[in-house]
Amino acid sequence: MTSLPEILAVFGPTASGKSAAAYELATRLETEVVSADALQVYRGLPILTNQTESPARLVAITDLADEMSVVSYAELAHEAVDELVATTGVAVISGGTGLYLRAALVDLGVPGPPRGDERERLEASYDADPAAAHSQLALLDPRAATAVHRNDRRRVVRALELAAAGSSLVPDVDRLWSEEYRRPTLVFGLELQRDAIERRIRARTEEMFSRGVVEEVCRACAGPVSRTAEKALGLAELSQLPPDQAFERIVVRTRRYAAYQRKWMRRIPGIVMIDAGRNPTEVADAILEVAGAR
Repeated sequence: MTSLPEILAVFGPTASGKSAAAYELATRLETEVVSADALQVYRGLPILTNQTESPARLVAITDLADEMSVVSYAELAHEAVDELVATTGVAVISGGTGLYLRAALVDLGVPGPPRGDERERLEASYDADPAAAHSQLALLDPRAATAVHRNDRRRVVRALELAAAGSSLVPDVDRLWSEEYRRPTLVFGLELQRDAIERRIRARTEEMFSRGVVEEVCRACAGPVSRTAEKALGLAELSQLPPDQAFERIVVRTRRYAAYQRKWMRRIPGIVMIDAGRNPTEVADAILEVAGAR
């Protein structure tokens, strides 16, 4: 086979078929898939987070009670990718969480979460006086203060954390959208018509319910759930609403998330768009054809 880049990354909106296409690629290339999904890292929610039965790295690796940051994920992803490239020559990355995909592909240079109770201290300070917290940010990092509204509690607190670590929420060099990858890389975006995506989303949600997602969420919520894990789409709906109402709410939220993913996908530098309106074998054929010609 023609020489390929060391990394083939597959990104796309929910229900675009990226996991199946990535697994097909990995099988043909005799390598493995590295997942770039912020919620599939958790054990205990395989149905809700759509964890496939096909093997993949960084799936179901931590408990629901544990926090997961993009910095922690990046370290694990880089280790997995480097190992696969060293042993097989190529790694396949697949995911729908744009930030995690970028973290797997580039060095973002973002400091990790603060140690000890620093975050709690900053949150308490913000809650006591949001205006004063934002004024403090303006003194420490004027550019970040300009970019973040004082009512945005989460981002004000994170900006203060970064400023204390000598970094910035608005760095001079935007590594998030840099074309400088850690390793030779090609990123493929799976493209589907909006109505096709919406049909697949409803069908997937129906399948989740038939497989027992309601019971799965009940079991999960019986124990501790971290602030990052509780962001799983559908967790709040299934734990707070009757099943029929939760179903429709999940469909609507997933459609919105898919639209957000499509917007993110278009911003990825150098992305190659692939028609996903066909089976995984044909999608993999198209990806390998492009990758081999580069």
